[in-house]
Amino acid sequence: MTEPTTIRRVHGRRPRLLDLFCCQGGAAKGYADAGFEVTGVDKDPQPRYPYRFVQADAIAFVLEHGAAFDFIHASPPCQHDSECQRLQGNTHPDLIAPTRTALEATGRPWVIENVGGAAPKLHAPVMLCGPMLGVQTYRHRFFETGGGFTLTQPEHPAHLVPQAKMGRPIPPGHYGQFIGNFSGVPLARKVLGVPWMNRDGIRECIPPAYAEHIGRAALAQLAPALEVAA
Repeated sequence: MTEPTTIRRVHGRRPRLLDLFCCQGGAAKGYADAGFEVTGVDKDPQPRYPYRFVQADAIAFVLEHGAAFDFIHASPPCQHDSECQRLQGNTHPDLIAPTRTALEATGRPWVIENVGGAAPKLHAPVMLCGPMLGVQTYRHRFFETGGGFTLTQPEHPAHLVPQAKMGRPIPPGHYGQFIGNFSGVPLARKVLGVPWMNRDGIRECIPPAYAEHIGRAALAQLAPALEVAA
């Protein structure tokens, strides 16, 4: 078991966040807004990623370099546990357990994010939903924490706003799902707060508000007594 650790504040720099399986950077934007200096890692090129990017295998990278970062976020590919992928008969690797093992080896605080289908594999996950954080869509994401970091489950507001059907135009007064081959990319960019993303990035991204919430909790919980550069 890893011991609780503190985020290291060095004069003149922000704490460093490692964003594994980063895709187009929804989580990255939230952590940057919370106050982190962000580095993203993905096996595929990510020309839309808005921060420092390294193309590499995420698990190999964190095993070699993870201890140099102050906080680590990992979003292993969700397709293995996605209902639509199962319906289509597609197969994908399950990387949640290998990712957890690699994160635990770093000795740093961390969070693993995934979809509802993966929730049974996550250890005591916290669920975030758009209305909890002022985002006008019901995008449930689940977060397992470790390395000394814990996250409190916010109250889950009732889903009172109707949701448009998957792939259909969004009527006035409805929330969009923004998954699959959805319509309304400009609206999705605005709702989720990801103006640089294309449809491929939007359908899988974490809304930045979710990661900002986690990032602020991490800074408040793990570094309350450390000096912050003026």
